[in-house]
This record gives sequence, C-alpha cells and structure tokens, in this order.
Amino acid sequence: MKHKITKNWGLKLVSFLFAVMLWVIVTNINDPISPLRVNNIRVNIKNAELITDKGQIYEVLDGTDVIDAVTIRAPRSIIDTLDESNVIAEADMNDLTSLNTITIKLYTNKYNDKLESIKGNIDSVRLNIEDKQIRSFPIRPNVTGEVTEGYLLGNVSTEQNLIRVSGPESVISQIAKAQAEVDISGFTSNIGTDSDIRLYNEEGVEIRSQSIEKNITKVRVNVEILEKKTVPIVYAVGGTPAEGFRMTGEVNGSRQNVMIAGKSDILREISSIEVPESTVDVNGATETVETVINLHDYLPENVILAEDDFDGIVSVSVQIEQERRQTVYVPLDEIQITGVPVGYRATINEPDENYSIILVGLSSELSEVDINTITAYIDVASWLEQQESTEAENGYYRMPLEIRLPENSPVTWEEAWINVHLTETEE
Repeated sequence: MKHKITKNWGLKLVSFLFAVMLWVIVTNINDPISPLRVNNIRVNIKNAELITDKGQIYEVLDGTDVIDAVTIRAPRSIIDTLDESNVIAEADMNDLTSLNTITIKLYTNKYNDKLESIKGNIDSVRLNIEDKQIRSFPIRPNVTGEVTEGYLLGNVSTEQNLIRVSGPESVISQIAKAQAEVDISGFTSNIGTDSDIRLYNEEGVEIRSQSIEKNITKVRVNVEILEKKTVPIVYAVGGTPAEGFRMTGEVNGSRQNVMIAGKSDILREISSIEVPESTVDVNGATETVETVINLHDYLPENVILAEDDFDGIVSVSVQIEQERRQTVYVPLDEIQITGVPVGYRATINEPDENYSIILVGLSSELSEVDINTITAYIDVASWLEQQESTEAENGYYRMPLEIRLPENSPVTWEEAWINVHLTETEE
C-alpha cells in the first residue's frame, strides 16, 4: 500500500502545482484585480481638542484636508460594491509631528481586509498652529453711492453695534475695523436692510480667512433719507434801545436763508426758521448790537441743516442810531382850527407869521420828510374836554398843536403849544 502512495510522486507533485496554477488562472479570469478612483475625499481630523484645549488654533494648509484622488485596487467583485462614500480618511492629532504634519490613514468601511491596496495622491495633512486670539470691534455702517438730487443722507445706524471675532493671532491682529455696507443710490426714502459684516485692515483691504469665526455675520442697517428745502431766516429783535436812540429797522444776518432737511411731512409745515426776540436783545443799546447765534438751537424737532460747509453759526447785526431833531416852519395861516364851540370864534395869536415845529427821528427818516405833506391843526373841542370844561369862555389860551404826517411815517415831534384867542360871536 505504501508503495502505491509513493509511487510516481514526482508526477503527482507536478499535477498538484498544475492544478493550483490552473485555479489561480481561472480565478483571475473570473474575478480579476481592478482599480477604482474616487475624488475629493475629505480628511476627518480626530482629537482636535489636543490643540484647542491649550488655547491654540490650527489651520489646514494648502487644502491638504481634502485628497484630490484616491486609488483602490481590489477584486472586481469588491470594487463593484464600493464608491466614494465607503472611503474613510483620518488624521489623528496624536500623530502630530514636530513639522506640524499628520499622516493620513486611508481605509474603507467594508471589505477593507480584501483590498489589495488603497492610496491617495497626498499622504499627510499640513497644519499651521498658532495661539488663538479673540477680539471685539464696533460695527461701523458704511454707505456707498449717492442719494437722489434734492435729498440728504441722514442718520445711519446698526441694530447691533459690536462683533466678536476669533482665529489665529496672525490673522486677527491684522483686523482694524468691521463694516456693514449699504448702497443708497437712487433711494428717496428710508432704508432698512441686512448687510454682511466685513473685516478690514488699516489700509482698507478686506481680510478674508476661513479660520476667522464671527459671533454674527450680518447686521441690520437703518439709513435715514431726508428731503431738502431752502427757507428764509427771520430774526426777531427784543428790547428797547436807550432813551434818544432807536433801531433803524436794519437787521443784517450773515445768512438770509438756509437749507434744511427732514421728513417730507415735517418740511411741509416749515416756511422759515425763526430766531426769537430773546436771542437778539438791544435793550439799553446806544450803538449797533452784534450777536452770534447757533441756528441748531432754533431748528424744529427732527430737522437738520443740510449744507456740508455750514456749521450753523450766524452773526446778526442790529443798527442803532441816535435820534435827530429838525426844525420846520409852518405858516400860521395854514394851521387848521377844528372843534370850535358853536357861537365862538378861534384865532391864533402869535407874533410871527410862521410857527416852528421840532421833528424827531433818524437822519434817514427826517431827510424824507416833505414840509408840504405836514398838516398842523388845533382841536379846540378835544382841548376843552381835557380841561373838563363844559362851556367855552372868552379868553387867551395855550393849546397843543397837533401834527399829521404821511401814513406810516416813523417821525415824531416834540410837544408844541400855541396861543389861541377864543371870542364869543354876536348872533
């Protein structure tokens, strides 16, 4: 029996090897090794808290946390069941090297032990590790564009005024300001919009980095658009100059009108800006009064000045002059006598043919007086009433001379008395 088993052993060995070879050939023909290429496999970084718990932050360099191409080799029967969702890429912070690199481990979540190979076009993640910095910045609203002609940019505000950012110290330290921008071109009414918050350095260059974290990314910006209108300034003057002095009526302001801005419904109700009497006071003045005022103090509520080059400061000048006296002469035969009691006759009893009257006024006023427009008269009835006399009597009396000047003339006259002779007439 033993002889039979060992007989022709060489032939038997050759037959066995041939059978194995034949099996391998058949197997490779029926289920050959095939490649599978998948793209853009993101690397999962594990145990990141080993960095962040130390108050540091890491940034992946050059996009090395994404493998552009991964090639898998395995039998076709395995390859046909795999796609990119089965490929796992991991980088463990425990494996961080002194060069701040982490080897990438690649595997599949099924049939991993049946793979011939799995390889990516990169084999490590490269990191930049820095201290983490946290800073807060006021949010500044910034408008771009131009408002429509006839309108003015009013108050611009944000509903939140602070943003907190964090990230690598080298990036955060460059930030100088945070802005929320709004384009106001073409608007004629108020604007309310949510704007992106952008970060800028000292040179005004925007800082963009995926490593920056913001507690808010947008903010509500409210922009007030105001209508403009030009109105006159009315200067009221209070007080009375010293005795013997008067205002000439000339009130000069360094501005006669001003452009204002506000909501349309408010501006419709405004026809002028009025400076009250209490502001420009000439009480007791003997010379021109100069007053400096700030128009901001007299603007209606919710109205602003609309001129960039005007700060609201106005100087007001009120002309004060001393009164002058001028003597004019009225012929006695032109002086009228009225109110003579019935049964009496009144005649003027003066030694000269002309009677002098002293007019009082400013030089400019007196120069305009035409003697031919002055009417002088005596009102006997009025004088008797003042004397509380019920009946007239013969005699000589001094009665006031009344003067009538042209209507609206500011000129006055000094009190004048004239001798009048009352005589009873015979019926």
